[in-house]
Amino acid sequence: MKALVLTGTKKMEIQDLPTPEVKPNEVLVNTAYAGICGTDRALYAGLPGSADAVPPIVLGHENSGIVAAIGSDVTNVKVGDHVTVDPNIYCGECDYCRTDRPELCDNLSAVGVTRDGGLEKSFTAPASVVYPLPDNVSLKAAATTEPISCAVHGVKLLDLTPYQNALVIGDGFMGQIFVQLLQAYGVHQVDLAGLNDKKLAFNKEKFGVTNTYNTKRESIPADYDVVIEAVGLPQTQEQAVEATKKGAQVLMFGVGKPDQTFSMNTYEVYQKQLKIQGAFINPYAFEDAIALLASGQLDVESLISHEVSLEQVEDVLNGKVEGVSKAVVKVSD
Repeated sequence: MKALVLTGTKKMEIQDLPTPEVKPNEVLVNTAYAGICGTDRALYAGLPGSADAVPPIVLGHENSGIVAAIGSDVTNVKVGDHVTVDPNIYCGECDYCRTDRPELCDNLSAVGVTRDGGLEKSFTAPASVVYPLPDNVSLKAAATTEPISCAVHGVKLLDLTPYQNALVIGDGFMGQIFVQLLQAYGVHQVDLAGLNDKKLAFNKEKFGVTNTYNTKRESIPADYDVVIEAVGLPQTQEQAVEATKKGAQVLMFGVGKPDQTFSMNTYEVYQKQLKIQGAFINPYAFEDAIALLASGQLDVESLISHEVSLEQVEDVLNGKVEGVSKAVVKVSD
């Protein structure tokens, strides 16, 4: 079968691989769409994602597809079902798993990171991480379930109430997901800061953002109850802390480089009684992500800027394709 294999740092090639065998507790999925995200760019560059990807490996952890075969022990899906797959697989035995913090699992494995993923015609996954899709969720939209679920996990770590005003820093795909997600969770005012005037205007018109800030020429007031940083750069992380009012919460969602640091005024953290929260992957969030797609509370297809082939993936990862907000790979019909 056709597969795009990561063979080394910044090296990928199309190969013909055998269709994987299905174990009793596994599902074989014919990939329809695979999303490309910042984690894939990091893995392509030799940096870690949720775990280390050791070449040769097939990337693709944001997947949708159609069930092609099931193992003898599988009961939750059947051949022909449209599905999406949570890539993260927890051991269930380490201290973190046994204390209800599986996202911190010491033995985390992941489809498209530590085992072959969706950038190939067919891949396998444990049935426990395979989710059937409602009829009204397209396979294209379903390829974004994993990033949505990561955002859902981040939001669940916050204490949200309707009276709050919230700011999202970052007008990329994840920032625009957070805009809609905060509204779905009942926050009455959601503002957006970024660098792209077209995206800022689009979110104001399409999703009802109240205020927008182009941070190349505008400053952000220190007036927010909730700030979500969805970029991962030191300057935007500093902006996130600076944009808070007293008693605020800051979600540091954007992924920085492993050795990256940023500065903040520690007296301000004390005096404002700030809560600064990290968020890692997506435990217990796939059902909510699917429900948000099915209900229409999240519009993701309007945020997908590029649909590409396997042959074009490397050009996306190395920056040769310009203007990418969110790219999905059409692997098969």
